Amino acid sequence: MPSLAGGTGSSGDQFQPWDPLKSAKDVEVGDFYFRRKNYKAALDRYKEALYYKDNDAAATYHIAVCHEKLGDKAEARKYFEQYLKILPEGPLAREARASLERLDGHK
Repeated sequence: MPSLAGGTGSSGDQFQPWDPLKSAKDVEVGDFYFRRKNYKAALDRYKEALYYKDNDAAATYHIAVCHEKLGDKAEARKYFEQYLKILPEGPLAREARASLERLDGHK
């Protein structure tokens, strides 16, 4: 599949490549790091997954969790909210809402 990375449109906008298989692999590697409590490495892989598949719910949720583990409450909140926009009734929606409530308690 040809990559559109680096291409520009008439307005100068950057195109990003669409590669859901690469995104899924990045989530898988992110999960590997996450299980080993290497949240920074996991975060990098989950963010890379979003580069290849914008609005990936699993990557978005895990980015939120990594930010929370790393102490970045504002970014955690942003990504938990984003997950709920993508999948308001998704498999991790209850956990995302509970995390937001917990974060609200730490303001």
